[in-house]
Amino acid sequence: MMPALGWQATAAAPASVKPNPIGGMDCNGFSPKYKSVKNGLGGLCTDPVKIDKNGVPWKFEDNEHYIGHDEPSVKFISSRPGSANDITYFMRLSKDPAAKPTVNSPAVSKYAELSPAPWFGLPLCDPKSYPQNSCTPNSDSNSSAINDPNAAGSAFMELQFYPPGFGPFLDGPSCDAGRWCAALTIDSLACTFGFATCNNNCIEPVNFSYLQTDGVPAGPPSPQLTDVSTLSPNKKTLEMRQGDILRVVMRDTAHGLLARVDDLSTGQSGSMVASAANGFMNTNIADCSGTPFDFHAEFSSAKQQNQVPWAALEGGVLMQDELGHFEACSSVSSRLPVSQSYPNGQSFSDPNVYQVCNGGAEGNGPGEGPCNPATGICQNATTETGAACPTNDSASGVNCEFSGANCMIAGPRITMVNGKAVVERWPIAGCQENVFQNGDLDFDGSSYQADWPDGSRGHPTSFEYIGPFTGGAHPYPNIQFETNVAASEILCNTITGVGCTAVPKGAAFYPFWSLGSTRALQASPGLGRLCVWNFGNVINHQTVQTFGKTAQYGTPDLARFGGTLTSAVLPNPQLTTRC
Repeated sequence: MMPALGWQATAAAPASVKPNPIGGMDCNGFSPKYKSVKNGLGGLCTDPVKIDKNGVPWKFEDNEHYIGHDEPSVKFISSRPGSANDITYFMRLSKDPAAKPTVNSPAVSKYAELSPAPWFGLPLCDPKSYPQNSCTPNSDSNSSAINDPNAAGSAFMELQFYPPGFGPFLDGPSCDAGRWCAALTIDSLACTFGFATCNNNCIEPVNFSYLQTDGVPAGPPSPQLTDVSTLSPNKKTLEMRQGDILRVVMRDTAHGLLARVDDLSTGQSGSMVASAANGFMNTNIADCSGTPFDFHAEFSSAKQQNQVPWAALEGGVLMQDELGHFEACSSVSSRLPVSQSYPNGQSFSDPNVYQVCNGGAEGNGPGEGPCNPATGICQNATTETGAACPTNDSASGVNCEFSGANCMIAGPRITMVNGKAVVERWPIAGCQENVFQNGDLDFDGSSYQADWPDGSRGHPTSFEYIGPFTGGAHPYPNIQFETNVAASEILCNTITGVGCTAVPKGAAFYPFWSLGSTRALQASPGLGRLCVWNFGNVINHQTVQTFGKTAQYGTPDLARFGGTLTSAVLPNPQLTTRC
């Protein structure tokens, strides 16, 4: 049985809350003062962009570690009031093949190898986030310009979906061996305008809660109090079967943003409100303390300019897939065990965690690492094109892959959760590349192979999306494709745009958005039979429009940040393409 939590009463109190030694104070795990409850959480964080006092954007570093992301996205644009605070999607979850994944070829893959978290994004108000200014909820009066010192304090909400088969979530990508689950996450940034002042102890605090069938968090969501229970699904956590059809709703309420998933295949529902009553808190830049807080949608409409000013992605109403967090391995080596204890008596340990991927994606030899956790000095670091990294120091801020950690063995391994043995089983050995750097920065892992949904039996089925709709039935008239992969490329000059590309050099493949036919999802009333959005590769007998495949991502947006590639604003093709 879980120890008594004691956090519900705290959530209702107006007083500030001191952080525990382990929690969610720095999503990327590089705080010099606070440890992260999830070893390797970085892949699920928001990708910031640093803006200097002259308004020039640069790649962001968290305590001298580069923590960029690869997040190909579709941004939905509408001037209709409510389009940024009342949003509905219909979707079908991916289903994995029954066969065991292949290690030395892309013939068979599971979705968790391709992406740790497809997600939907939305800006929220947080006056204690960058640039530390007031914010008016549900209002287009908020400025979000990257170079505006008076921009509203803004947080980045992600409604994330976690693929099955590679648990536990405390140090892996999955919350269950066979089912999907979802969580509401909110990232803030503890910096003032121009990054003149940041609190490096809690630079990117994150609120986290699974969607629950009773709407009550599994554990304390706030950065200050997050613990084992927060990230451990319980009997009330919404778990969804592979291939289920969902209705996904994000809508502002009197006490904060509601995220709800209705599983139309089973009749189950799960939800979470980002409210003070549920234990959500924003973070004081001065001392990292938390204050119970209702997180509301920032804007009324999803206009092009309404976005989070400090994020690399030009994020408003977003549909996205996170890439670059898995390498398949023949074996793993160089042990890096995980062991944590909490003030309330909770604990977690996973002794069979490693750093180095051998074989598989790394060819005939060993991969990157190991690194010395005490010094951050590493062996065999590589970068884009597979070239040797110019430094062996993981705290140099250089875009290199220093280690494969966290890496797990194939087959059963024993973890300890609150003193109880729990057996986890991965189908193959693999590395997540999210401890000493964030991501696969030589671009040779599973996300960058032709192992994405393409209609073949060896690959997962594609996610299918219809929408979004606002007010229940109104579609979004425009879209924009984008990806921030270029900022993770060592050859990319984010000021000039030279070397900033999708596909990254060294990648054998880069996935893209498409439209296709479906037999599962039905169109919204009055819109006829719509095509569905897919993500991955061309799907045989289904894909009807690819938008130029990787050419869809456009060119570096030098007017804002050259590490992000964007297309022109386009008419929403889902409204005009018929299947």
